Amino acid sequence: MNSENTFIDFPQLKTERFTLRKEEERDRYDIYELYSNEDVVKYMPFTPFTSIEDAINEMNWYQRIFKEQSGLRWMIEDNESNKVIGTCGFLNYEKIHNRIEIGYDLSPNFWGNGIMTEVVKCIMDFGFLTMKVNKIEAKVEPENEASIRLMYRLGFQKEGVLRQHEFEKGKYVDLAIYSKLKSEY
Repeated sequence: MNSENTFIDFPQLKTERFTLRKEEERDRYDIYELYSNEDVVKYMPFTPFTSIEDAINEMNWYQRIFKEQSGLRWMIEDNESNKVIGTCGFLNYEKIHNRIEIGYDLSPNFWGNGIMTEVVKCIMDFGFLTMKVNKIEAKVEPENEASIRLMYRLGFQKEGVLRQHEFEKGKYVDLAIYSKLKSEY
């Protein structure tokens, strides 16, 4: 992140129902539960977690991208239960172009409740208003219909498809690119 947007302390955000915060050691169990679920990782570039060590490694990656200032990954903590039910955040910050990629995931127990609309709006506010990025992008597998509906609901536009863009789980996958510009915000 450019010097204007370098964060020393991890920014905590709040929505009506959720706290978006930095990972904590106690979250390893919730992260393991989240990413050991086949439905959650179906469109992600890794297989379901098989150990708590996998969750710790994931959380170490969150710390690394923050330290490098190349991204931020928030825990989505339910304010009623204090349980982490998903994650969201930014990665692949391209300083020179002032754009960043958004990503998110959620436990299937909470699908269909408007959670990601609420959470992604919050982090988009942070991206456009605090970080002052010009463009937020999302890369979505074309079969991920729920994520595509979210993109359109939030006013993202489809830019195109990167054909066989990544090699994941033994096969090449296409990624559709969606974006929202600050001028459209």
